[in-house]
Amino acid sequence: MSLLGGDLLGGDLAVDLGTANTLVYARGRGIMLNEPSVVALDTTTNSVVAVGAEAKRMIGRTPGHIKAVRPLQDGVIADYDTTAEMLRYFVRKVIGRRAFAGPRVVVCVPSGITSVEQRAVSESAYAAGARRVHIISEPMAAAIGAGLPVSQAAGSMVVDIGGGTTEVAVIALAGIVSSTSLRVAGDALDRAIVEHIRAEFSLLIGERTAEELKISIGSAFPIAGPGRAEIRGRDLSTGLPRNIAVSADELRHAMNPPVNRIVAAVRATLDRCPPELSGDLVTRGIVLTGGGALLRGLDARLQHEIGIPVLVAERPLDSVVLGTATVVEQFETLHKVVVDGHRR
Repeated sequence: MSLLGGDLLGGDLAVDLGTANTLVYARGRGIMLNEPSVVALDTTTNSVVAVGAEAKRMIGRTPGHIKAVRPLQDGVIADYDTTAEMLRYFVRKVIGRRAFAGPRVVVCVPSGITSVEQRAVSESAYAAGARRVHIISEPMAAAIGAGLPVSQAAGSMVVDIGGGTTEVAVIALAGIVSSTSLRVAGDALDRAIVEHIRAEFSLLIGERTAEELKISIGSAFPIAGPGRAEIRGRDLSTGLPRNIAVSADELRHAMNPPVNRIVAAVRATLDRCPPELSGDLVTRGIVLTGGGALLRGLDARLQHEIGIPVLVAERPLDSVVLGTATVVEQFETLHKVVVDGHRR
């Protein structure tokens, strides 16, 4: 019987509690939920109006008394009560109200968070109704989800670029040998685009528009692809809507500072890596996971700057939740990679 409990009274869950999206995997059933980590609150009654996809649609479009918030910032809980409410909603959506006992939950966290921040994650999961909480670090979950042999003596390297954090880690013998947790990731790329458009064109755009622009023509290295895109924003001088065309080269220049910081984090992690494992990495390469791995040319940019082969995981957006799910399904084999969450 699994150490996580063979009974499915509450259903064992794997949770990727991300800055941008939360994914929930139910044991034996697969990924049951993938929704934005957004909560809409009514500030007059302090009550939750909407959670997830419905709440995200409200961002920038709500009346004064309704506020759409992201309770996780840079990979950590910025608002404990709202996170607990969001998690409770997602857990209930997956397991329903039929469970006799709360689920056992394995939840992943950034490798660089403090013990206080880690406790907040555990407390949120307990407040959402979990009967037992286990914590796994995000780069370890990403590596397992990408199919890397984390239990072997040979080194594996993963770069997980999410919404709020970039997690870089060298892993061997089910442990993290060298790691860097950087609070620069997809959101920072979006903010860099917003600032560039504001500075260069005196045009105000939202982060959703910036994200769409990043996906449509963004790149980290000169590669073939669409050259221009048209966007609409608010002219800062007149206050009226205005359209402009933006080039891919210009966008790459705008995103360069955060991309440079990600490259520097990879380099710093390699510098701290034991020489024996460095040799393994030259052969095996670096694996990119997370939504940021989908930025065109990022693999080519890293390979060009660092000189080691760089590959994108097969399912980069799902790597973390799939790795966390693998721990749920194979707990006897992989229990070394988790720590128990604090009990209330």
